[in-house]
Amino acid sequence: MGDHTSTNALRRISLSYNNADSYASALRLVLALFPDWEHTSGEIEFIRFKDGITNTLLKAIKRRPGYSDEEIDNEAVLLRAYGKGTEVLIDRERESASHFLLAQYNLAPPLLARFQNGLMYRFIRGCVCQSQDLTKEPIWRGVARRLGKWHAVLPVRSTESTTSLGSEPMDFDYLGSVGSSKISLDSINAITPNKPTPNIWTVIQKWIFALPVRTEVEVERKSRLQQELERTVVELGSNPGLGKDGIVVGHCDLLSGNVIILPSEADAKETVRTVSFIDYEYTTPCPAAFDIANHFAEWGGFDCDYSVLPTRSTRRAFLQEYLLSYYQHLDTANNDPISKIETTKSSLDESDLNAEVDSLLAEVDRFRGIPGLYWGIWALIQATISQIDFDYAAYAPIRLKEYWDWRAATAEGVGPGEREQRLAQD
Repeated sequence: MGDHTSTNALRRISLSYNNADSYASALRLVLALFPDWEHTSGEIEFIRFKDGITNTLLKAIKRRPGYSDEEIDNEAVLLRAYGKGTEVLIDRERESASHFLLAQYNLAPPLLARFQNGLMYRFIRGCVCQSQDLTKEPIWRGVARRLGKWHAVLPVRSTESTTSLGSEPMDFDYLGSVGSSKISLDSINAITPNKPTPNIWTVIQKWIFALPVRTEVEVERKSRLQQELERTVVELGSNPGLGKDGIVVGHCDLLSGNVIILPSEADAKETVRTVSFIDYEYTTPCPAAFDIANHFAEWGGFDCDYSVLPTRSTRRAFLQEYLLSYYQHLDTANNDPISKIETTKSSLDESDLNAEVDSLLAEVDRFRGIPGLYWGIWALIQATISQIDFDYAAYAPIRLKEYWDWRAATAEGVGPGEREQRLAQD
């Protein structure tokens, strides 16, 4: 993704992070990047963040004498080590390229280096959102504006995977995927033959191929999920929407911990807070409606508290803020020689706003069950490979039930579940 020459030129450090020897291995990585930190005054400290459930994230700071907290943060670096086995879920080459491209558009902090099992990049000063923060109007309006800019300015055609996989088969043997352990990239991409790849549907396809099939129950589950993906792609895979051919570059993981509230002026009472997004490992082309529906699903946090999901009126207000930002930045993108985004409409007449919002609201609602399918399948794989202290085995059926409840709610004569009832509220 992005400028291949520049991403290939990114510094690579031939060291790895070891969670069992956290301080020493992290220190070696930081000193390889900043050798002067070893010989100048000030302690080197590491702060571990607890928000993620996939990777290990550390903030490295050099506590130089006389420096303010802001000055220390300005030269701080984040060290993110990948979770064990997550390469089956995440294309790490594409993640690095995504981060690099986002930094070109000032949508991500500078990427400093790759090491054997992770990345190092600049720290964004601000406050990490909690799930309850997403429900606060100044925050969700800030998210809507930022997401509108993302979807408007990032060029989809630069998101072609830089992975070295090519047409070589992917090996899922260690997941217990007996009978389908060797899967070609062509087999994955076949789910959407006329779309840029990778995309949200090919990602889900890859994950389904990776599901374990050690028992008859697992074989049946994998077969059913494959049928549901094919059904969903037929129904939603070619819908018209924002972006070229209905596709934008989505974040695809806008949970609270990936939203940073930037510092504001003291005592400022802002109606809209400025936010930034972090962690781009799931960034991929997708319908804008999926990315938005996925974010709405994250309002409930890992506890899946459906009582706080945005009602119809709140979703509508969010989408109005989003569309105003999208079309504002689309005008800029059309004059940007880096992106050269092709579109048939680069501005939004005020008289058309309500119709645009109504249309997008309906499209987002059509996608409301897909995040449950997406993260449910993801959690089934994580339950097999992850060493992080999180109950993926319990999380997977909760998320998949969201998908099944959505299917039931859209079937004639079937009553909605708790989540569907909340989303139906005005």
